[in-house]
Amino acid sequence: MEVHNVTADAETFTCNAYLALGEQTVLVDAGAMEGVVDVIGEHTDALDAVVLTHQHGDHVQQLDAVLDAFDADLYAYRPHPRRTHELADGDTVTVGDEDCEVVYTPGHADDHVSLVSERSLFSGDVVVHDDGAFEGGSFGRTDRPGQSRERLIESIRELLETMPEGVEHMYAGHGGVFHGDVRAIVERALERAERREPKYPDE
Repeated sequence: MEVHNVTADAETFTCNAYLALGEQTVLVDAGAMEGVVDVIGEHTDALDAVVLTHQHGDHVQQLDAVLDAFDADLYAYRPHPRRTHELADGDTVTVGDEDCEVVYTPGHADDHVSLVSERSLFSGDVVVHDDGAFEGGSFGRTDRPGQSRERLIESIRELLETMPEGVEHMYAGHGGVFHGDVRAIVERALERAERREPKYPDE
């Protein structure tokens, strides 16, 4: 599957927005980068769907612009005025050429979902490879109102139970893309989260 981070050159704060080309051309999260529509257009003329991991501002700021430009369907767990498909835990959605299971993974956000296929993990902000706080396995922040470290830990455990052994690509909402033993990265993130130590000094 061909995947492009279409917000990679952003100069302002945004999530990573991933364009997956294939049987169903899908954008996972829309990001907050102005001009993201033009970057998507460099890779494809048509977009079938946008799938949201969650609706924090850095993931949805450019959502209307993307939907207006491509007339794409919108898949989301939480209600949204433009949602065309409601996501639920255990659903299957095709991303590019891969059928992904929807895994409900709250803690960082109460509407957070991750997407797991036989080979790939779109983890949103529940687990990342590197984020400036930790390298080689980190987790989403839980120090803001409505967030929960305990729920996040449960979500990471659920991811590990759901993920097949052969997952080798991790596309996280922040930090770098990881190719290799994704399970080891998620396990390291879980170990760090379970220490209950602050991820950031003000947490």
